[in-house]
Amino acid sequence: MAERIADIEIPDSSLAREATELVRDVAAELLFDHSRRVYLFGALRGRGRGVAYDPELLYVGAMFHDLGLADRHLESRQRFEIDGADEARAFLRSHGVSEQDAQVVWTAIALHTTPEIPWHMEPEVALVTAGVEVDVLGIGYDEVPAAAREAIVAAHPRPDFKQRILAAFTQGIEHRPATTFGNVKADVLEHFVPGFVRGDFVDVIKNSPWPE
Repeated sequence: MAERIADIEIPDSSLAREATELVRDVAAELLFDHSRRVYLFGALRGRGRGVAYDPELLYVGAMFHDLGLADRHLESRQRFEIDGADEARAFLRSHGVSEQDAQVVWTAIALHTTPEIPWHMEPEVALVTAGVEVDVLGIGYDEVPAAAREAIVAAHPRPDFKQRILAAFTQGIEHRPATTFGNVKADVLEHFVPGFVRGDFVDVIKNSPWPE
């Protein structure tokens, strides 16, 4: 029987079960629990807004969204969002999922740190971001009933989550600081990595090779 948390069913297909085990095996418990909460919060916000979505695609998007922060990507020099998106797309392709659906999940993960734009795209793209917003930033917190929040946190606890997720972000991106240009993760390195200097969009324009 499929597991239900806060009246949201966790997909129980072989694909979803394999996604669960893969993330459990390669990511820290912090990221596993966070990713499960992202699915549940995203699904609840979707339900509240009357957004129809594919639960399996949303689940894979949520489970893989922070996989780029796992130890296996500590040598990567591309954005951690793309590392997770690439893994999810390869995983879905290996299970015979259509290229179109695999691309939706890729986009959901790649854009989950880019505010607002996902809400104007496919439901799964919007709802991965919706779940991240609740769990990390508290955006949409009041859209999720208190009883549902309590049930989700009981199933997937978040002890000292604010400090621990900031530490995970820092560890996952401090070796690739250039990838924070133009996204919210520059704030993380500015707080936690001594000597970090954020890229400045205006300086890039003014100092480009164009004469005027």
